[in-house]
Amino acid sequence: IQGFPPLEYLTGLSFWMFCSSTECKGEEKVTQPPGDVILTQGQTATLKCTFSSLNEYSVLYWYKQEVNSYPKFILTYYGGKIYNSPEFVKDRFDAELKDSSVPLMIQDLHVCDSAVYYCALRMGVMWDVLGAPIKSLAAAFCTI
Repeated sequence: IQGFPPLEYLTGLSFWMFCSSTECKGEEKVTQPPGDVILTQGQTATLKCTFSSLNEYSVLYWYKQEVNSYPKFILTYYGGKIYNSPEFVKDRFDAELKDSSVPLMIQDLHVCDSAVYYCALRMGVMWDVLGAPIKSLAAAFCTI
């Protein structure tokens, strides 16, 4: 990905497991609302992710985790820009900074979009990672 900071991507993956424990502490917080998001095929999903503070070194990540699989990197917000993984094209997966939030927008939903979505924030070396059980589309798509 052009312009994507690869070292921070790898750092994010390595800290993912470490900071999902209760031992991660700091002033920076990132939160997702609890509960499921149930939508139908073709709709647009907006998954919220809010944070307590953001500075020029902050990096916000979005991940998708399907059942019995590992989290897959979707995109990152870094330096005022969004960098998408090649697997998650910008015309369907996008985000933008809105106040203290970087919501993930998924256009034209497909059955295969059903998953748990995680956001993570990196500020300096502190991480606070929260994975809310947002199973987008799960109930709706089982009947299509």
